[in-house]
Amino acid sequence: MRIIIHTLGTRGDTQPYLALSRRLKAEGHEVMLVAPAQFANMAEAEGIDFSPLPAEFLAMLDSPETKALIGKSGAGFSVGFKLIKHYRLLARHVLDAEWEAARAFQPDAIVFHPKALGAPHIAMKLGVPLFLASPLPGFTPTSAFPTPLLPFSTLGPLNRISHALMIHGGKVIFSKTIQAWRDEALDLPARGKPARLTGTLYGYSPHMVPKPSDWGPDVAVTGYWFLDTPDWHPDAELAAFLAAGEPPIYVGFGSMPGVDPDLTGLVIEGLRRAGKRGLLATGGGALEQARASHSLHVIAGAPHDHLFPLMHATLHHGGAGTTGAALRAGKPTVICPFFGDQAFWARRVQELGVGPKPLDRRKMTADDLATAFLACDEPAMRAQASALGDALQAENGAGTAAAFITSRIRSSRA
Repeated sequence: MRIIIHTLGTRGDTQPYLALSRRLKAEGHEVMLVAPAQFANMAEAEGIDFSPLPAEFLAMLDSPETKALIGKSGAGFSVGFKLIKHYRLLARHVLDAEWEAARAFQPDAIVFHPKALGAPHIAMKLGVPLFLASPLPGFTPTSAFPTPLLPFSTLGPLNRISHALMIHGGKVIFSKTIQAWRDEALDLPARGKPARLTGTLYGYSPHMVPKPSDWGPDVAVTGYWFLDTPDWHPDAELAAFLAAGEPPIYVGFGSMPGVDPDLTGLVIEGLRRAGKRGLLATGGGALEQARASHSLHVIAGAPHDHLFPLMHATLHHGGAGTTGAALRAGKPTVICPFFGDQAFWARRVQELGVGPKPLDRRKMTADDLATAFLACDEPAMRAQASALGDALQAENGAGTAAAFITSRIRSSRA
């Protein structure tokens, strides 16, 4: 079958879909990934056909205006909606690029990230099965928990209705743009409905968030879609640092923009007060360069699947993929959320006993960091993290997702 996968966002919104693409291709399907232009090289390295979306989207995320929004809004859901408003001017270009890719590829099925707003309408135009695929819950209503964009562990009887924020938010904000695009580009009724879902996939582990009892067989919680890198080894300097003492604590904030010039110094002081060695990953921008020492090493980045098992613990922003990779390594993890669903994963880590209380980026002190680092020494937490790591390592998320897609397609044709 010919399967096209549409995704939009940062590396964390692309890498899992590349892993799914790789698995589908290995099973004999023709696959195309539609994603921001910045990830063309990643797709090429995996031998996956690629069609670019405008590069301006990621450039917008790293703009001074976006950094200011994140700095003011904190970890709440409001920052997401503010960023969407900034994205409004780019939306038509992204929709046109989605349609151009799908029209040229002529897929038998479409898999899409919720941010790829054009995919459901393209599936309607082409008359092909449609699958929503998300690295976090929130697009299938449930009474088990509220939408991950809200900073609450439960809203009681309002849990189910809260998911409308994620299910309908983008459609409402971009309704006029989508209607015009449907009419002008797809030759569909402007106010018509998109294609119905053939299935929904959630690319996280049921050990992290169990599948709710009110989700049906058309919804699968598959396990994480990891894009592992089998041939990586530490360079000489990193290898020497790792061999020179106790395993360090990894600190990195992925693609989060740098909004706090004192964050690097605060982390280093927290490590010092806890008496811990640290490995700082500065590639995303949130951390600045620092002077290396016998207790501190700095790298731009490294594959999490190889690096995290070498650590004592990790501190990161709480992105869905980074959280999964840290926990699969079987080590405690500390989360300092920036925005969006990151606070949701931080709460889950604490609830599962595999990490301490989340840190508040806007208020935390060096003592708070030191307390969190020392909490990762607790035997009960380390045992729980090790057990969860074993469970995640036993999963085959991308394989489960691929099997679900092909099974649902066959059923839809029967």
